[in-house]
Amino acid sequence: MPPSTLLAQSKEQVVITLPDQSVKTFDRPITAMQLATDIGASLAKATVGAIINGKIVDASTFITGNSTVSLITANSKEGLEIIRHSTAHLLAMATQQLYPGAQVTIGPVIENGFYYDFAYERPFTPEDLTKIELKMKELAKQNLAITRSVITKEEAVDKFTKLGEHYKVLIIKDLPDNEEISVYKQGDWMDLCRGPHVPSTKNLKVFKLERVAGAYWRGDSKNQMLSRIYGTAWANKDDLKQYIKIKEEEAKRDHRKLAKTLDLFHFQQESPGMVFWHPNGWTIYQQIKSYMRKVLDKAGYLEVNTPQIVDVSLWEKSGHWDKYDENMFTVTSEHREMAVKPMNCPCHVQIFNQGIKSYRDLPLRLAEFGSCHRNEASGALHGLARVRGFVQDDAHIFVEENQIQQEVSAFIDLLHKVYADFGFNSEKLIYKLSTRPEKRVGSEEIWDKAEEALAKSLNDKQLDWQKCPGEGAFYGPKLEFTLKDCIGREWQCGTIQVDFSMPQRLNAEYIGRDGEKHFPVMLHRAILGSFERFIAILIEHYAGELPLWLAPTQVVVMNISDNSEAWANKVYSELQNQGIRAKIDVRNEKIGFKIREHTLLKVPYMVIVGDKEAEQEIITLRLKSGENQGSMSIQNLCSMLQSESNMVL
Repeated sequence: MPPSTLLAQSKEQVVITLPDQSVKTFDRPITAMQLATDIGASLAKATVGAIINGKIVDASTFITGNSTVSLITANSKEGLEIIRHSTAHLLAMATQQLYPGAQVTIGPVIENGFYYDFAYERPFTPEDLTKIELKMKELAKQNLAITRSVITKEEAVDKFTKLGEHYKVLIIKDLPDNEEISVYKQGDWMDLCRGPHVPSTKNLKVFKLERVAGAYWRGDSKNQMLSRIYGTAWANKDDLKQYIKIKEEEAKRDHRKLAKTLDLFHFQQESPGMVFWHPNGWTIYQQIKSYMRKVLDKAGYLEVNTPQIVDVSLWEKSGHWDKYDENMFTVTSEHREMAVKPMNCPCHVQIFNQGIKSYRDLPLRLAEFGSCHRNEASGALHGLARVRGFVQDDAHIFVEENQIQQEVSAFIDLLHKVYADFGFNSEKLIYKLSTRPEKRVGSEEIWDKAEEALAKSLNDKQLDWQKCPGEGAFYGPKLEFTLKDCIGREWQCGTIQVDFSMPQRLNAEYIGRDGEKHFPVMLHRAILGSFERFIAILIEHYAGELPLWLAPTQVVVMNISDNSEAWANKVYSELQNQGIRAKIDVRNEKIGFKIREHTLLKVPYMVIVGDKEAEQEIITLRLKSGENQGSMSIQNLCSMLQSESNMVL
């Protein structure tokens, strides 16, 4: 007799405590779905799973003994994840029905959706996706019950071998012998899965397949290339419509597309993941660097510069080689193995170690616009957002233990200023404190002090923050700062991390107030993260229409006729003399054509001069939005542009 039947016939009394602390008592075990039905038909209809004693399970799971139970509905975060996981299974079922011979591999939930990887004789196409999505809708309407069963490892290998599922067999064989193996079945189709899943395919109503891409089996380029089909699923149609609207807006703002239109940068196969900056893009880059240099100088940072290539022995001492060697580029020189630096911290310790340091020298703030290289997987590269060569606004602060809180507090103030200057609302920042992991260095007392200092820095500023237990680095806790752009997307940029380990590993010492040698605490911090990724964020946040101080070209001067060309050239020269980034367009084209062209190039201001302007030695100013600002002198124009451009500097 199946265990579920035995449970159903059991006379054991069941006391269930619900989230509102109300209690329901039953004279035998019942399923979560039966509990939902007992509470109300509408709740049962919305239920897709349950949380029983803290564990997320299927709605068909029996509740035994005294238990705390929360029912999961489609509109909850947990419910949405279950729906997406189940929709991935629906995708796999539809695909295998339409394309016999396609093997399933893995199909996880991801942000806003899911994907499933397939091994097939050819890559899937967008046309295939249309057919698969129609088949998914057909299967969903069939109201196929989704059931779970537990089998042995041997049974699982046998079942999937008979089905010809080579990749599933490999996955099963890699599982521990004592691990519970569950399979889910819908109709005559089944898949290996931990679950949980929705009760029936009828719960899967709102989904859309988005794209297909290539992916290597287990992420290894030496393995077979698979077809990865991405999709999204939601609890209701309105949420899907909103998601599609945001995706369309994202596509318009894609920094890779705008880079072509605005002539900012490009990539090519001869140097994958490395940026070829064009004059326009490099101007943006240099403006940001100049701004950050001034901000850091005012905040008491000392700028340094360290070598690009360093002997592997330093990375071994710092601990990076054991954990990060696969992501490091190496070269051999004079029979020595050297590594291109993936981060700056060990090199900054070398500067700290030059000469004797005293507690009077602390805090010591060393900043570097450090060029770093990491051997990211080719499939992970994504425009400026994920590259192999990048520059960080990196800094390391060497402090005494009792200085941690004041330095973190000052850093938060600095971060708020920088984000505000770039146009991001500090009130929408997300703050996270990651605390000690199981494996760590340093005493409990030091960890207590560091975590309390970070929390106090946030609390003193009355900031709402999230605690992430166990997510700190082995060498210390950290704060993460996530900003939101104008369409609500979240970008984790700033960090400050407390490090007890590296100063000790690299013999960094200072003479304390007691005359004895001590190891400083090292604070790793960045505000932008990397220049490349932050520029990608800026381009997408502003849809390419950067504020005046960042715009590659701040103003373009255009003449209406040949008679006004000389005056246009004089205006252009004066703008350049005043340090304003200007261009001139005196082509023999109609003024309307010129205006449209420079509007598409998103130039903030357009200066138009015709016969009247030339005669009166004035200019007419026009915004890229089309608004006419009227006439003014060159002097007033320069003052206005300089004032606006210098607002954040």
